[in-house]
Amino acid sequence: MLLSYKQASYTGVRQCPSPQLQPWPLSRQAHVPKRRRTCIFTPAAAATQNIAKLQQEYGIAEHVQVVEGQGGLPKVVLSHSSGTKAEVYLYGGLVLSWKQPSGDEVLFTRPDAVFDKSKPISGGIPHCFPQFGPGKIQQHGFARNCDWEIASTSADLQPDERDPEVELVLTDSDFTRSIWPHPFKAAYSVSLHGDSLRTDLRIINTGDQAFDFTAALHSYFEVLDISKARIRGLKGLQYLDKTPDPNNPVEKKEEREVVSIDGPMDAVFLSPGDYVELDVGTGAAVSISSSGWEDVVVWNPWDAMPASYEKFCCVENGKIAKPVVLQPGSSWRATQELNVIILDTPDFVED
Repeated sequence: MLLSYKQASYTGVRQCPSPQLQPWPLSRQAHVPKRRRTCIFTPAAAATQNIAKLQQEYGIAEHVQVVEGQGGLPKVVLSHSSGTKAEVYLYGGLVLSWKQPSGDEVLFTRPDAVFDKSKPISGGIPHCFPQFGPGKIQQHGFARNCDWEIASTSADLQPDERDPEVELVLTDSDFTRSIWPHPFKAAYSVSLHGDSLRTDLRIINTGDQAFDFTAALHSYFEVLDISKARIRGLKGLQYLDKTPDPNNPVEKKEEREVVSIDGPMDAVFLSPGDYVELDVGTGAAVSISSSGWEDVVVWNPWDAMPASYEKFCCVENGKIAKPVVLQPGSSWRATQELNVIILDTPDFVED
């Protein structure tokens, strides 16, 4: 939980066998040191990844470590010299944890989360791709319950401050094509820059026919109490209220300067600015900046999840209302940056 300013210093989901990794050529700013996989793994080899070998290939002393996570699942731990840390699970390509130098956790993991691959991990920042919500395929698509592969790790060569990064790749497989018959590659970079967490998602159409998709980062943020959470940056926006019926949303306009939650909420805010702020109720807030993502989802199930609803709020960057249409060989990109800020005039302060 983020400290106050006074204290601060599903069902029916098909599971994905590990996809066959193909080389992923990406043009990016050079990082040093940098390690990139060039071999092709079979699905069986990818399913039994050797954590020690991954650490040997991709580990960077003091900044990037590949270790065993919950349930024996491999995870990448990014450590910044500022003291911030992030944990990225290969299963689901999931950022599960982001801690401040104080040790305070920003993200939330639900108590019903499981780490046996029987379903997606419930918490952190799950992927929704190639579909957000209900639709023609399974809820929120398949990317969140597939094994992603490490493509590279890096740490910027800055003597005083190295910015650790991991890049994960997911490609189409027999499994994904049985659900969604399109060749694709997805590359997802997660990096720490000082006290901020940045993500960069790229989708490329590797087939010979156009396809469309929707996507989101289903971010769970820990709050002191959902009744004290406040969201700014949504006033004047049209939104799709999915709370009564997710399959038949009602379009409304948000008139509030500050949005609070006092019951179940499932809303897709259309075409917001590039900045939204979540006040977590302790005198601290999470600022969410983005590009490429054109919608923002606010979700809390209220007493449908009695064990945990009071302790989290989902504020999700998405591309939902207008699906992306990708021509063969074309790509789409969206970025997100999260920062923790201390509020000047907090509405609530924890005693």
